[in-house]
Amino acid sequence: MRESAAVMRLFQIDTEEALEIAERVNTKYKPVFDKLPSTQRAAVALYFLPHKSQKEILGVTRPRVVKWYCPFANQKDFPTGHRYCINVYAGCSHKCKYCYAQGYEPNQARCKDNFKKKLLKDLEEIQEFNLPPAPVHLSNSSDPLQPIEQQQKLTLYTLQQLLRYRQYFTSVVILTKNPSTLLRPQYLAVLRDLAELPQGHLRKSFFDNNSIPPLRVEVSLAFSLQDHADFYDPGAPSIVNRTEALKQLRQNDIPVALRIDPLLPRNPLPDGKVLADFQLPDSQSLSALEELVRFAAENGVLRVVYSVAKIISLRYKPVPEAMQQLKQVYEYISKPDRLVFRGGSWRLPHHIAQKNIVKPFLKICKSHNMKAYFCKQNLLLTP
Repeated sequence: MRESAAVMRLFQIDTEEALEIAERVNTKYKPVFDKLPSTQRAAVALYFLPHKSQKEILGVTRPRVVKWYCPFANQKDFPTGHRYCINVYAGCSHKCKYCYAQGYEPNQARCKDNFKKKLLKDLEEIQEFNLPPAPVHLSNSSDPLQPIEQQQKLTLYTLQQLLRYRQYFTSVVILTKNPSTLLRPQYLAVLRDLAELPQGHLRKSFFDNNSIPPLRVEVSLAFSLQDHADFYDPGAPSIVNRTEALKQLRQNDIPVALRIDPLLPRNPLPDGKVLADFQLPDSQSLSALEELVRFAAENGVLRVVYSVAKIISLRYKPVPEAMQQLKQVYEYISKPDRLVFRGGSWRLPHHIAQKNIVKPFLKICKSHNMKAYFCKQNLLLTP
């Protein structure tokens, strides 16, 4: 990789100084920095680290829009290296009761200040610093295709700009409950172009030789009955809207994953109790899950992605009543063990979650020859 003259021009910093900046990175990010060749390490440091800061220890906070995938995670847990996340909008209008982002995102969607200008500035600096190509995810905190996109079209603009700078990105992953928006001609056109790595791309031979699609649309659909979706996803598009859009995306050869996410407890509960005893519907019976997995298999979905629901501890607003009731279910099925509180949320003990929720689901996936990946595994397998 060339040594970027732009580093000198823009910041009067040479490679040695950039490497010194890299040495100041918080230890939780060091596994990513240490594995890179020196020139790439310098480039990543200049893009991600606030190199004008006088702090002795630096976090990955400088980029405006094209950010480090998860600035809170210890990178020993992300051994594949740096990856980007673009949250096009702030907040989300879906009001999904289980969403982890409600702990820090507003309930209503809004545009970010000067988003287009900031996006272009980040992309220009990625090019100037000649960063090694890495995956980019849209989005991990707000749906990039929620209703606000109908008027603002900032996600369409983002995808078009990623296409311009395609050589700096490997996989482009779009996570949404609004896949029907992608069927519009402008969106389909850019998806098809993003699905092909250009000649000369540093990772093209790897993707081609391993038959890995460099674009993936992940459609979130955890329920097969509309009443259950309305209970947990009150602001999201209907099940019919999502399933029909998924079918049409596949008919247009767009690679798709189905996120049956989150997974929830199902009847019967221990000692003869049922979810109705906690004022909750049995929204993911084994037959309901089988319907979703069969749908995925019949429509050529790449994989299903899952995780077990977490109950988020909210600081400035009450926990939704449904999630308070789900917490009671978790406490009941975990006895005599206690719930695990980690990362601002309550979780089932691992062995309880595996036995009661995950293993029966994976058995269904196996019966339909459908690959199933835990959400973090799905992330790390995205090259």
